[in-house]
Amino acid sequence: MKNLAPKLTAAEKKVLDLVSLARTNKEIAAILGISPSTVKRHVENVFKKLHLKNRVEAAIYGLTVDGCSARGIGNCPLAIWRKERDADSQKWAM
Repeated sequence: MKNLAPKLTAAEKKVLDLVSLARTNKEIAAILGISPSTVKRHVENVFKKLHLKNRVEAAIYGLTVDGCSARGIGNCPLAIWRKERDADSQKWAM
């Protein structure tokens, strides 16, 4: 399948993945070892390049359009989100 986001830089793709996992700019900055203002700039670039209005649209895009098919199932934001959701569900089940 053709990559639908060829304009994104590697850093923007990493930020999009973390936005897809509902991470805040501060959390993304800590994970990637960059400043929150750099994260904010990457998020703004993602919005502009992909014609998205907000983080919700970016998350949906990251989980579906640029998700599993582009990376393989283990590294897909949707697969990661499902693992985290299932772990949380099991933690609270008892």
